[in-house]
Amino acid sequence: MSENIGEDSNKSTSKNLTSKNSLSIESYEKMFKRVEAKNEGAFVPFVVAGDPDFDTSLEIVKTLVENGADALEIGFAFSDPIADGPTVQDADVRAINSGMTTDKGFEFIRRIREFTSIPIGLLVYYNLIYKRGIDLFYKQAHENGLNAILSADLPPEEASDAVKAARTYGVNQIFLAAQTTTNERLKTISQFSSGFTYLVSVMGVTGARSEVKTSTVDLIKRVRAHNDLPLMVGFGISKPSHVKEVIKAGAEGAIVGSAIIDIIAQNINQKEKMLEEIGDYTRKLKEATKK
Repeated sequence: MSENIGEDSNKSTSKNLTSKNSLSIESYEKMFKRVEAKNEGAFVPFVVAGDPDFDTSLEIVKTLVENGADALEIGFAFSDPIADGPTVQDADVRAINSGMTTDKGFEFIRRIREFTSIPIGLLVYYNLIYKRGIDLFYKQAHENGLNAILSADLPPEEASDAVKAARTYGVNQIFLAAQTTTNERLKTISQFSSGFTYLVSVMGVTGARSEVKTSTVDLIKRVRAHNDLPLMVGFGISKPSHVKEVIKAGAEGAIVGSAIIDIIAQNINQKEKMLEEIGDYTRKLKEATKK
């Protein structure tokens, strides 16, 4: 990696580059203000681009938007998603088998931008960024309408090149904070991130869980002491009660992925039923963000 990023270089070096989408894209800052003005938290669903196929996946995203999503988290399929459990792994396999590539992933984001301006974050494994070229990947992320990038396997100590590219192209760099994250690392994450901080609610990989642990509430409070960014809680959030609980504990919102992907997997050959169930589930999760 290139030179370490110190405090002097923590200031944005964005060139104020604009894309054809930039005038209409809502920032995370504006999104959080929008939901707060309604006395709500943010609901952000996660799906893998191209699961189970490009067109159906696009319909799924449109259904999420129409039923209350405040922002979106989209995953680019990867063959070895080490942070993800079986549900997302299977979604990655379905997407890869349907022909998804990085180029198709960016096309997918472009197509989403045809019908919504809410923030879109990308969950991607660093191999895909590095293979394309860090600067080019972030440039294309900006040009295709992405607000943010979270590389699940990129620690902040090794992220200088990514952070530099993010600032150059006006893309928020998101990092994960977990129960095992030290206070020292939380300070580093606070220096290098923008948009929001992603809190991992469970020890382990992604996947629906039955309850929100007390340790998650403690994590929210601990991160808040070291970080001024909005806090979003993900990994294991699967019920309206979970959403309500993390927002009550002080998080600005919740990210839900595996439970939505389970609905996709259970209805692969029944698209209308799939979309109906996703819409109903989304409305319930969004309703739970009301304070």
